[in-house]
Amino acid sequence: MSETMLEAKKELRAAAFARREAAFKLHGAEASRKIAAYGLDFLAAPAGAIVSGFAAIRDEIDPAPLMTWLQAEGFRLALPVMQGKGKPLIMRAWTPGDAMAPAAWGIAEPLDDKPTVDPDVVLVPLLAFDLRGYRLGYGGGFYDRTLQQLRKLKPIVAVGVAYDEQKVDAVPAKSYDERLDWVLTPSGPLHCLDS
Repeated sequence: MSETMLEAKKELRAAAFARREAAFKLHGAEASRKIAAYGLDFLAAPAGAIVSGFAAIRDEIDPAPLMTWLQAEGFRLALPVMQGKGKPLIMRAWTPGDAMAPAAWGIAEPLDDKPTVDPDVVLVPLLAFDLRGYRLGYGGGFYDRTLQQLRKLKPIVAVGVAYDEQKVDAVPAKSYDERLDWVLTPSGPLHCLDS
């Protein structure tokens, strides 16, 4: 990655952290309730489909209320587990209330006794997104590698979960950056378009 691209992402990341923190302070848990109310009806995913969420950290929108609703609607759930630097995430089956193990950065992960699954829908945390489907993450590339690997196995849908305030005009992107298909915000789902 060029120095210019690295610097642009570093600057955007710092601004995005501040914007997300401000949005969290403004909206709090209400944002989580709003995204849960939308569910994933906009995807027309069949009941029984596997949805991988994430355990929110810091000021991310917490998808737990959405995941609880999806379980009640008949979806099977999963959460990501880190395998190490430079490797894709694996997804383990998960049910609300399951015991969790603490992992890097304070992220809670399903225990090793839970089976690995290949999700149909992946909910993705982010710092910033654009309407082309590019997202700015924390810089580790975990979700890019994971989405790339899953897309080789079968059709999947990647859905970013974000505050409306996290939308930007353009996220700097390279050829290996995996795109989101949708972004779910408290104002509703946004379909990411080619441009």
